[in-house]
Amino acid sequence: MEGVKLSFPAESPPLSVIVAVSLSASPVTSDASSAVTVPTFVFSDGRKLSGTSVLLRYIGRSAKTIPSFYGNDGFEAAQIDEWVDYTPVFSSGSEFESACSRVDKYLESRSFLVGHSLSIADVAIWSALAGTGLRWESLRKSKKYQNLVRWFNSILDEYSDSLNEILSRYLVKKGSGKAAAAAKPKVQQPVNADGLDKGKPSTRTSNEVDLPDAEVGKVRLRFAPEPSGYLHIGHSKAALLNKYFAERYQGQVIVRFDDTNPAKESNEFVENLLKDIETLGIKYEIVTYTSDYFPDLMAMAEKLIREGKAYVDDTPREQMQKERMDGIESRCRNNSVEENLKLWKEMIEGTERGLQCCVRGKLDMQDPNKSLRDPVYYRCNPIPHHRIGSKYKIYPTYDFACPFVDSIEGITHALRSSEYHDRNAQYYRVLEDMGLRKVQIYEFSRLNLVYTLLSKRKLLWFVQNGKVDGWDDPRFPTVQGIVRRGLKIEALIQFILEQGASKNLNLMEWDKLWSINKKIIDPVCPRHTAVVEERRVLLTLTDGPDEPFVRILPRHKKYEGAGEKATKYSKKIWIEQADAMAISVNEEVTLMDWGNAIVKEITKDDDGHVIALTGVLHLEGSVKTTKLKLTWLADCNELVNLSLMEFDYLITKKKLDEGEDFVDVVNPCTKKETAALGDSNMRNLKQGDVLQLERKGYFRCDAPFVKSAKPIVLFAIPDGRQQTLAK
Repeated sequence: MEGVKLSFPAESPPLSVIVAVSLSASPVTSDASSAVTVPTFVFSDGRKLSGTSVLLRYIGRSAKTIPSFYGNDGFEAAQIDEWVDYTPVFSSGSEFESACSRVDKYLESRSFLVGHSLSIADVAIWSALAGTGLRWESLRKSKKYQNLVRWFNSILDEYSDSLNEILSRYLVKKGSGKAAAAAKPKVQQPVNADGLDKGKPSTRTSNEVDLPDAEVGKVRLRFAPEPSGYLHIGHSKAALLNKYFAERYQGQVIVRFDDTNPAKESNEFVENLLKDIETLGIKYEIVTYTSDYFPDLMAMAEKLIREGKAYVDDTPREQMQKERMDGIESRCRNNSVEENLKLWKEMIEGTERGLQCCVRGKLDMQDPNKSLRDPVYYRCNPIPHHRIGSKYKIYPTYDFACPFVDSIEGITHALRSSEYHDRNAQYYRVLEDMGLRKVQIYEFSRLNLVYTLLSKRKLLWFVQNGKVDGWDDPRFPTVQGIVRRGLKIEALIQFILEQGASKNLNLMEWDKLWSINKKIIDPVCPRHTAVVEERRVLLTLTDGPDEPFVRILPRHKKYEGAGEKATKYSKKIWIEQADAMAISVNEEVTLMDWGNAIVKEITKDDDGHVIALTGVLHLEGSVKTTKLKLTWLADCNELVNLSLMEFDYLITKKKLDEGEDFVDVVNPCTKKETAALGDSNMRNLKQGDVLQLERKGYFRCDAPFVKSAKPIVLFAIPDGRQQTLAK
């Protein structure tokens, strides 16, 4: 969009276009002029585009700085078009509130109008609301359209600097009837933006994310996990960056399973990896397998042997490793082609002699970069393959197969973490020896998190040794594990994209991720009440209702979409031991959602634990004057049994030292179960529902109500202030 000028009537600036230009950091200059009657883009070559909706669509398609600004596919683009076309309804006085009602209902379970990130649709509707001035401001302060207000405020908060400046400059001042921008608008200078770094396009720099030699429409990327475990948060970064760049350059992503090690791989992992990729919203062109290319890879290995670029070596593995470290050539390095081909045939047949051998590339044993010291290309492995059974006795290494398949499949850019940096030279050299098209490697920093192991080998140890309940255990950093613990995929996407494609290595805190998650769930999740069962105390209100009664209350006081709940009130109520111990005789306390009460008598057992309380209601008392605000439950048969589960990190050390054995720092206490009673409304919870227990925090329902004898299982969701169970 270089050299573009936005001209618009001075008396009616196109707020949505100005917002879209600003948020996408598009290099557009602005000019308020009486010479035009509709907003117009004037290009440096004289071409023009006119009309607010036309300009919005152009920005959406052209902007490179915001992922999915015009959707991820044709369907989402059509949805965006639908919302852009709907926008004028908000300027119709008679239809304004019905439009607000429609969008409010639509946003009940959504954070954005289309997909999982900001799009032109959000910009159009947001600007339409903001542009009505006082009318929207008065509704925004009410509780009438809570979903709409939540959505509006979240966008304003995220892009506050840009949006507040635009509103103050272009929006009509309240009550004045005059435009706030009487003078000619300032020229917006072109801004480089990468769309990833900190979540605010206006502050991003392009040098961190531009793919080298990338051409729009010609980029082809691959996400290539090994099917030896479930997708974890580290893989998620690679997957989402591939997705981002494919969208930015209007290219493609393919999913390829790097299935070259049958000892570790299984169909279970393939199925669950595809499930996790779908969960992340990765839209791929096709699924392929490295094993699809086994005949071609074998042919290439034989070709290199015949050309003297590879040889068969029977040196024992430990000796070979030492020789590579010391730069000592193998005694097999100068075998004749005939001898190498003979041993290659033994390897293919899986004979006893063949099992002693491997194929190595003949590169440079004296190179300072040890990855170039004759790497292994092929090894024997008689274990059956999960897809093709016992057809092969030999399998290519990753270092041999990856560059070959990348080139054959037309990959333009191979994204991989910077931990492989020293092997990049090997990747290029292997491609050169094969005589295949070059593929660009693009590095990004590996995502490292405190107290977290991301090695699949180490995670497998926890599974095999019964330290966790499986790959989807809520203590695991797998996608299924963290989702089961209560993380919203929106939060994971936002967290990872904020890290961007930076090559800086850093150790991230989980707290930041859970804080983002809290901002997503808190405005919408329903509130319920639970009382810890152990040593719970009965408080008898002598002037309480002789007959229990029920009131219908909102499940979230600021969000009508959460629905309603039935709360029972009675003369006898349960409170927790910890609360009872904090009360003094004649102290006035607040019973939440009821009012105040004065505790008159406290009965304790010989160990000093409270076993009974007696008090009177004082509903006219002020809740502002009480020190204790208590959660409580009426003593009745409708209460449900709860199992509240809290989890801790699997290891006790933030980061392992070089060579340190993770087994030595395994956390002995990673799970805590607390029995509790919950209000009867929780019988309606479904698996996966997120809720807040008053004064206890956020929880995800892992096992819903089945029968009274079986507790509802709730997993505690961290809120960004993680403490260990030991504390």
